[in-house]
Amino acid sequence: MSDTSQGPGWWQASDGKWYPPEAAPGAQPQAAAPPAAAYGAPPAYGAAPAYGQPAYGAPAYGAPTGPAPGQLADWITRVLAVLIDGVLLVPLYIVAIILAQVSTVLGLLFYLVIIAVALYFQFLTGSTGASPGKRLMGIKVVKEIDGQVIGGGMGIARSFIHIIDGIPCYVGYLWPLWDAKKQTFTDKVMSTVVLANQPKASFGPELFK
Repeated sequence: MSDTSQGPGWWQASDGKWYPPEAAPGAQPQAAAPPAAAYGAPPAYGAAPAYGQPAYGAPAYGAPTGPAPGQLADWITRVLAVLIDGVLLVPLYIVAIILAQVSTVLGLLFYLVIIAVALYFQFLTGSTGASPGKRLMGIKVVKEIDGQVIGGGMGIARSFIHIIDGIPCYVGYLWPLWDAKKQTFTDKVMSTVVLANQPKASFGPELFK
């Protein structure tokens, strides 16, 4: 039998017949190669992520995880920080009283200034973690889950939520004395903690930024 009709790679068996390599007597069958994924198609389920990419469900690289690090501030330190914030407002109250003697309207307007300053202190608590009093005492308000600040708007909201600490009988303000996380009722609602041993600021203009 002539092999002129056979293509390259054909194999002649002992019976004189020609076979392609995969059909030769005694040849092992070859496994079919898996089909290639289409260009731009997403990887199959369970495929390993690309180099440098986080696995599915894993936090992004550098994202904070775990509870807020650091020692929790004790109750007396927190109280002193609040008192310092109050003392810083005393000169404004004195000016408001003097102006009220001159004009009731001026006195009321200046009381609005006092409220604005007090809210600004709470804004600083949210945006930087500390009001002037907290900076002087070296404490900082952060999220319990990751140790990040809560933001200026939430800092102001936190000051209003403190109302629940006074109901009933100011128990919420005393709660850090025995609570494992040293949290007030407001801290529990806001999921915040207060850290101690933070860098202390000296008294000056930077204290109010």
